Amino acid sequence: MPKFMFIYHGGGMPETPEEGEKVMAAWGAWMQGLGDALVDGGNPAGMSKTVTASGIDDDGGSNPVSGYTLVNAADMDAACALAKGCPILDGGKGTVEVAEAMEM
Repeated sequence: MPKFMFIYHGGGMPETPEEGEKVMAAWGAWMQGLGDALVDGGNPAGMSKTVTASGIDDDGGSNPVSGYTLVNAADMDAACALAKGCPILDGGKGTVEVAEAMEM
């Protein structure tokens, strides 16, 4: 079965411990709901640097990626259906980019 990457953009850090607990509960429930499709729950992404052929670009640590998850799905449509329930979409503050992880 093909694997798909969910690449998260945007979102934000909870402002209070209570909000953090609510956000973590939403992510946990969503990931549990993915069932056997979940391959790797992933992690949030921190500050970044870009490595190019001419060196390392230290752009101040801005990173367009805020995290990732890896899932199994029959096809792109099925993967997008799984992504629609992602908590990062709540409130319109983030997006999920869905891309097939190509076998090599």
